[in-house]
Amino acid sequence: MSNVKALPLLEPKGPDAVAPCCPPLSERPFTAEEAERTARMFKALGDPVRLRLFSAVASHEGGEACVCDISDVGVSQPTVSHHLKKLKEAGLLTSERRGTWVYYRVEPSVVAAMGQLLAVR
Repeated sequence: MSNVKALPLLEPKGPDAVAPCCPPLSERPFTAEEAERTARMFKALGDPVRLRLFSAVASHEGGEACVCDISDVGVSQPTVSHHLKKLKEAGLLTSERRGTWVYYRVEPSVVAAMGQLLAVR
């Protein structure tokens, strides 16, 4: 007899909870709110430093990265913090402070929604 029990998946709640942005482009025209939300995400990724940081977090082993491991992108530490903040505000990253370091994770539901958004049917 196994003691393994499947746990239900919980939807994120609270101020950092992220909802999928919008339907696929080919489904219907966006509402003004959907267009604003989607533009924020793409605008955040439109900066080369932010895109490098996002890629560093996404490709890091275990799906999360300490800021100490991803800050070598050719800009100062305060600038790295600014760009990570913008990625968080756009809903692309979540973070957790552990002691003196902050660990970042890609928000998988948002990335999946962005992929669906761009899928042509």
